Amino acid sequence: MWNCVGFGLCALDYLAVVEKYPKINQKVDSVEYSQQGGGPVATAMVTLGRLGTTNIAFVGKIGDDREGEYIRKSMEQDGVNTSYLNVVSKTPSAQAFVWVEKKTGKRSVVLHREERLQYRAEEIKPDPFEKSKYLLIDGRDTDSALKAAQIIRGAGGKVVMDAGHVRSRMDDFFQLVDYFICSQDFLLSYYKGLSVDRVMKNIHKLGCKWVIATLGNQGSIGFDGSQFFNEPAVSVPVVDTTGAGDVFHGAFLFGLLKEWSLPQIMFFANVASALKCRKLGGRAGIPDLEKMRKFVLSELEVNKNYKNWIKTW
Repeated sequence: MWNCVGFGLCALDYLAVVEKYPKINQKVDSVEYSQQGGGPVATAMVTLGRLGTTNIAFVGKIGDDREGEYIRKSMEQDGVNTSYLNVVSKTPSAQAFVWVEKKTGKRSVVLHREERLQYRAEEIKPDPFEKSKYLLIDGRDTDSALKAAQIIRGAGGKVVMDAGHVRSRMDDFFQLVDYFICSQDFLLSYYKGLSVDRVMKNIHKLGCKWVIATLGNQGSIGFDGSQFFNEPAVSVPVVDTTGAGDVFHGAFLFGLLKEWSLPQIMFFANVASALKCRKLGGRAGIPDLEKMRKFVLSELEVNKNYKNWIKTW
């Protein structure tokens, strides 16, 4: 039985920190560089592994190149099973080129992904989805993601969706997703003209048990069908925001597996996401449980009940 299976994009990230974004036809030097594994679902699964979760796997595609082998090993070193990772011959692996602004830590991303790396619905098999407690999807390769969600739901598992952007067939996803986590960009694009709480309520009515929105430096907001919960962002010196949402999703899944309450999970995920931002890249700064516990108990003001809970991490 898998605790969680991830299905989505995996890539190799090339990250360059610049003093200021270059203008058209301008050349600038980077002040820092890093190469790391990337991709929203892949990074979330790595987060789960680094936090100590076992029996986790990733389903996706890589090319038969050096980059693909790097992508595979970067997941395996944090305990993610890659036996369901398909290698596509004579195809370059997905690569993301990331510019990070030094002053703010904000980034811009250009992704290159060959069409041959897309998953077709007929390629989706019951194993490992029918044997997992949770499935994490990002909505890419829409028909395949929906099929995987149908399989796990049919077997009694739960679906978590990372919705950074509006994808096609969103109404179909809402009917299959138990825990819907979206970005601020998603909220602004979907149901245009409605307030944040109204959009979240509408999504909940379509079938999702919990609806959560990540709001960057404003923290996160969650709705469980009867009540809204607001968790403020955790303040840290920000080096790079790349992968912050991905780490949030991985930490959120960790909390689901621990059967914590929605406010507890949101707090935990906010902390993990913030600590990631202290280092360049989506994965270098992902904390383990001990780092998170020490940070919270020494740096944050939390109530007595939370302190007792935190000591159990």
